[in-house]
Amino acid sequence: MCTVVVRVPEPDGGPVRLLAVRDEDPARPWRPLGPWWPEHPGVRGVRDDLAGGAWLAADDKRLAVLLNRAGGADVPLPTSRGSLPLDAVAGRPLPRPLTTLGFNLVTTAPGWASVASWEGGVPRITDLGPGTHMIAHDDVDDPATPRIAAWLERFAEAPTDGPGAWWEGWLEVLAESASRLSPTDDRAIIRDNRPHGYPTLSLLVAVASVSPGGVAVSTATLDEPGAWNDLRLPRRDG
Repeated sequence: MCTVVVRVPEPDGGPVRLLAVRDEDPARPWRPLGPWWPEHPGVRGVRDDLAGGAWLAADDKRLAVLLNRAGGADVPLPTSRGSLPLDAVAGRPLPRPLTTLGFNLVTTAPGWASVASWEGGVPRITDLGPGTHMIAHDDVDDPATPRIAAWLERFAEAPTDGPGAWWEGWLEVLAESASRLSPTDDRAIIRDNRPHGYPTLSLLVAVASVSPGGVAVSTATLDEPGAWNDLRLPRRDG
């Protein structure tokens, strides 16, 4: 039940900005942002050590991040979704047939972003127009998703430019959401999903800027799963 916020610029209006919150079982082994895939030179990402794939992956031209959703392939042993961000960064199309569980796959490159959504049947591709968008476990900007209904407007209002780190306004929205809501609240972004039947909690926050000059990604791990704390995100170019 991860969350992604994307700001797409007007044509020639600057970089794509992205914020992603990763929810995962704290007991599932993973590695932080790094070049973990020798078969994908130049790619860095957040690796799931159990299946070997990525939650987030990026090279110097593209970035992709994966969110789970309901549905998917009706097969005895679904394949891992973690290969999808790696394929997206490499410019490969979605596999045919799809044999994973359902997903939202956010892909960004300079000037554009799209979301591939699948819950069975034919995948849907949503090209994101200029503006601020929010994705969780259902459709893009879905007003029926409580955290999107509660926080999309606040993210849209927050600036992502200025003299400081571009992400400061969005982190302020995260901090506000955590101060106002319990992590078990349906509207929460920093989450504890266990009461909802999932063993996952918010573990990691990533910010990324995607421009013709490259892809700049910074990540920070929460001190305690499912609990907000002030984050020190290393400043990158972009």
